[in-house]
Amino acid sequence: MAKITYKVPIELKDKVSDVEDLVKEFVTTCSPLEKSRLFVMVDARTGAQYCECHIRARRLVDLATIDVPLDPDEQPEYRANRDMVEDAVAFQKMKDDARERRTFSNLVAEFTTNFDSDHPLKIIGGQHRFTAIEEALVDAVNEYHGLKVYFGLTTDQRLDVQLISNTNIAASSDLFDRMQETQAGPQLRDWCQQCGFLEENQDFADKRRRGSAMTVRAARTFILNYYRGAAVKWNDFDKVNTTPITVKTGQADPEWEKVRSQEPNTWKDTTLKAAAKEFAQLVEAQRTAFSGKAANPDFESKALNSAIMSAWAFVAGMLHDNSSRLKRHFALKTPKSKDPLNAAALAKGRHKTDADNYRGLGYRTDSKERGRFVELFYLQAESGAGITPSLIDLAIKQYHAKLAQLEVAAAKDKASDAGS
Repeated sequence: MAKITYKVPIELKDKVSDVEDLVKEFVTTCSPLEKSRLFVMVDARTGAQYCECHIRARRLVDLATIDVPLDPDEQPEYRANRDMVEDAVAFQKMKDDARERRTFSNLVAEFTTNFDSDHPLKIIGGQHRFTAIEEALVDAVNEYHGLKVYFGLTTDQRLDVQLISNTNIAASSDLFDRMQETQAGPQLRDWCQQCGFLEENQDFADKRRRGSAMTVRAARTFILNYYRGAAVKWNDFDKVNTTPITVKTGQADPEWEKVRSQEPNTWKDTTLKAAAKEFAQLVEAQRTAFSGKAANPDFESKALNSAIMSAWAFVAGMLHDNSSRLKRHFALKTPKSKDPLNAAALAKGRHKTDADNYRGLGYRTDSKERGRFVELFYLQAESGAGITPSLIDLAIKQYHAKLAQLEVAAAKDKASDAGS
């Protein structure tokens, strides 16, 4: 008979859930090395209950899975774990170590039979180590390995465990954003799938890389800048600062939370959705222009540069009630030339104040780059003639001229306030 001891802080005795039956089932099913004396601890910060134990590789592999949803009730098809990095040198070394009978520890799991009862151990931290153990088992390597096993987690507790587990392996801020959005609900992901930012049933990328799915940050940035642009009257364009912003990543962003609080208006906004669909087509047109023999990775992914995306969305929002200019803005995806963004011409665009290592417009993402692209897209929407070298030059100079005018206006206001 297993002896189970619960270590619950006295101030939490009436607040933590009863997991005794679940723990007993865990001991019977998984047969941990500590089954004769198992301690169940409480994380006082969240109230989550867990034990630390060791389980044989054979039983661990039979009972565990790394295919784990963060929200099994509402969003069971989307995964909380980061993508496996199969070609990482460290992962290859980990697999070699496992075959040499390395004992691993710090695997994090939840024991639950609420979903996928055939695999009650859900690995939510250490999937690379688990995979190494699994592959070594093929060679009859059946060592004990250390686990931290949680019981009866709520969705919020599960998210917290995901975050602290992945922090140990330097989780990307994009993965943090994805988990936060999964916790908030499926609305942003569903919206991106409807607009063409993501494919059907596709999840956001856990890290920004060329050729990967869109990140949460990119989608948030598009939406936020569309609304910031919509707040600017297009006939006031020369009088106000029209520099787009990029959404914070790896942390809560107050600006995004404001947009989130407006739901469902955001998700039902037909003008926003129409703009997003147009931009998705621009992204695809840019990719198509540089596929096959014309392949150029930088030029192919140019539309997904955050300076370009944020500026395009800003201008689309600003022109939402100017149908003729908006139509010309959208028409950029079908230029007379094969390259919608004229990436080669962008690469030659520069200002006299740029540093020697400046590679041309479209390679950076700072505020100056974002502001220059707003000028460029706004000018293009006036003529509809596409992006040309002369238009790029004009946009860059116009951006710097506007900044100077705004600085003068601010200085005048300051001097006036000081004199009154």
